[in-house]
Amino acid sequence: MDIFDAHTHLNDAPFAGKEAAYVQHARTLDVKKMAIAGSDADLNAGALRLAHQFPHLYAVVGWHPEFAKDYNQTIEARLITQLQDPKTVALGEIGLDYHWQTSPHDQQQQVFIRQLDLAKQLHLPVVIHTRDALADTYQILKEAHLQNGGIIHSFNGNCEWAQKFLDLGMYLSFSGVVSFKNAPLVQAAARMVPLDRMLVETDAPYLTPVPYRGHQNEPGYTRYVVEAIAKLRNTSVAEIAAHTWHNAHQIYGLDENEN
Repeated sequence: MDIFDAHTHLNDAPFAGKEAAYVQHARTLDVKKMAIAGSDADLNAGALRLAHQFPHLYAVVGWHPEFAKDYNQTIEARLITQLQDPKTVALGEIGLDYHWQTSPHDQQQQVFIRQLDLAKQLHLPVVIHTRDALADTYQILKEAHLQNGGIIHSFNGNCEWAQKFLDLGMYLSFSGVVSFKNAPLVQAAARMVPLDRMLVETDAPYLTPVPYRGHQNEPGYTRYVVEAIAKLRNTSVAEIAAHTWHNAHQIYGLDENEN
């Protein structure tokens, strides 16, 4: 069985100097490939470093909405260079975050729209972060008319929002939240999303799934996200793993049969 962690932060501080051990542990849990997500200058550089260090790791490079106030032409020029690296598979994570209020909403929206334009110019899919901002995120994506598709990472909406984003051609990626007892709306969405539009992720070191909730997350725990969805859908772990493995390769433009 092969599992693809579609969104993780192995480039974050808790994993520093121990990345190889976490990659190896992930393989013991059948997590064979990972997309390492950036969000600022340091994490973008770290995503690319790891993608070049490990053959089955890939970089997602972009500017997170929390840091929208810092976005400028110098940052964009560096992003454009990084996005053309052969190990970069998507632009992200980008979007809107109205929870932390670290950047004004109008600036977040402007930077989001600008990066969606870059993705179209460079023919890349996008990885979307949205927190307390589903309506604005949806409207901006609807108006963007994406050409290479994208992912709503760690989808936290209900079935109605799931259908709206599916209608835009987006993939929905489920994190450890889908295993939480207090997340019935997310669980309902995981039951209704077509298997050909579903991804799985950890968002490690955050959102640790059951049975390790309360501990630091790691990429290998994608296995437990797959198990949670399989239980919700009354199907096998192998079926969820196979569909999400295929889907990750599709959206990221990767060869599914590459060893």
